[in-house]
Amino acid sequence: MMFKPSSPLFSGLLWKIPWRISAPQKARQRKRLRSVDRVVDTVSAALQRNGETTKMVERWYKEMPREEEMLPKDKYTIFDKKEKKYRKGIHELPKWTRVSQRVNPPGF
Repeated sequence: MMFKPSSPLFSGLLWKIPWRISAPQKARQRKRLRSVDRVVDTVSAALQRNGETTKMVERWYKEMPREEEMLPKDKYTIFDKKEKKYRKGIHELPKWTRVSQRVNPPGF
């Protein structure tokens, strides 16, 4: 036999996404959420020093929860209508480190 058959050789691409997010990935996710909160706070403070404000910053504070206010369910999972329980791990989302996933539909 020339080569040992394996799953990728038999069926093509084999996705290797673990079924749950690891502890270091969770820590990095929390750190990313906190860093975004700090950036928004810094921009807001700078605008207030100049006596200005923007609709986008006001909207962020009104609509987006802070990292410490979020439930773990919302930090580490996202809504997906195709999933059995309508949730999937955030690490299964392509480019999940770049996309803000703070707000999910209520009740899911």
